[in-house]
Amino acid sequence: MALQGSLSELSLPDVIQLVAVSGKTGAFHLVKEGLKGSIFLKEGQIVDARIGELQGEHAVYEMAIWSEGEFAFNPGEEAAQVTVRKSNANLMMEAARRLDEWRVLSRRIPSLDLIPYFPEGGRGHDQVTLSPQEWILVTRIDGGRSIDAIAKLLRWAAFDVSKLLFGMITSGLVALREPGAASGGERFGAGPSPITLLGLAEKIRKMAIEVIGDGGERTIEKQYQATRMRVERGDGFDAIREMVDQHGKAISLLKGADVAAMFEEQVRPLLGEAGEDGAAAH
Repeated sequence: MALQGSLSELSLPDVIQLVAVSGKTGAFHLVKEGLKGSIFLKEGQIVDARIGELQGEHAVYEMAIWSEGEFAFNPGEEAAQVTVRKSNANLMMEAARRLDEWRVLSRRIPSLDLIPYFPEGGRGHDQVTLSPQEWILVTRIDGGRSIDAIAKLLRWAAFDVSKLLFGMITSGLVALREPGAASGGERFGAGPSPITLLGLAEKIRKMAIEVIGDGGERTIEKQYQATRMRVERGDGFDAIREMVDQHGKAISLLKGADVAAMFEEQVRPLLGEAGEDGAAAH
């Protein structure tokens, strides 16, 4: 007979623990607002998990923070593959840590249906220190995609996207709105501020210099300064993308096409042109 119930009454880690101690083999199937996931146990040990594009332990963590939804355990159902190799104890300790952290994050991000956007006049004093993962996230914010949609686009856990957004919201770089909300002429689709784009240009400049070496530094610097002028007059991401193309050509001339291709492959995720099929952010 299948075990089933509501996650609002019993957390997933507690439910898994109840089944695991009995050494059962079977699968938990979970549903929340159209999302469906599965966690497979073999003789009480978690061996596989999946939800959407996520598999393995990251899928376990994603579902472990659910505070609502329905679950059902189907005994005897076996996993087709093994994607989890950590012990249940380690998995549940990390799940509990993330659940505690999620409670903090949810104070500013109460719903994954909220839409991040760049507010006009947002603060920019610390934007140049964004990490590579934050740059990638910034390029996916368009004022129309929800947090959940961005997570699916990147194939990252919604928890990881929310954790990155939390810092951006706190600093004033990003704000959140309800779907369909509108207010006094605010441009929800506005891209990153010039300060943010100049920070991105500086990061790409450093990457190019590391690849091209001292012999091509003057060329890279000249292209970078031209890009700064374009960004300051409002050319936005187009100026950054053209800078990447110019850097690539310079690197190709001095270091060869293979090195230029490697540079462009490293940079493109920062521009939102690649990298959506990567693993979870953390």
